[in-house]
Amino acid sequence: MTKPADVLDLARRAGVMIATAESCTGGMIAAALTDVPGSSDVFDRGFVTYSNAAKLQMLGVRPETLDQHGAVSEMVAREMAGGALQRSGAGVAVAVTGIAGPGGSEFKPEGRVCFGLATPDRTITETVDFGAIGRAEVRAATVRHALELLARSLRD
Repeated sequence: MTKPADVLDLARRAGVMIATAESCTGGMIAAALTDVPGSSDVFDRGFVTYSNAAKLQMLGVRPETLDQHGAVSEMVAREMAGGALQRSGAGVAVAVTGIAGPGGSEFKPEGRVCFGLATPDRTITETVDFGAIGRAEVRAATVRHALELLARSLRD
């Protein structure tokens, strides 16, 4: 399991700042990174965009993307990550949007989280179905996975 301090060390070695764009985690990824003393040299900022309006206003997610795909989609995660990168001084941005629960639907079940990771060179997305393991555990698992994505990107 990748620790927040490991991600920060990788960012220091790469010489890049980190930004986060979070919906279902409500700032937990940023909190995990900034819990580490000295993180301010590589953590630029976090965007908590829980509502669709916030995604539009703060990150520049396109209304048509939300309308066509819904907030919990790789397309929205891609635009969230890209928006965080463009609106910050970061060299890498991770975004998460999902259904922590309780609830969900047949098409977007509880525990589904879409991730986006943007650098100046590329943006990747993926969806992870953590399952109906409870709101707190979905959010914690999302933080862990986002840290893994950041670490993987910073090692490349």
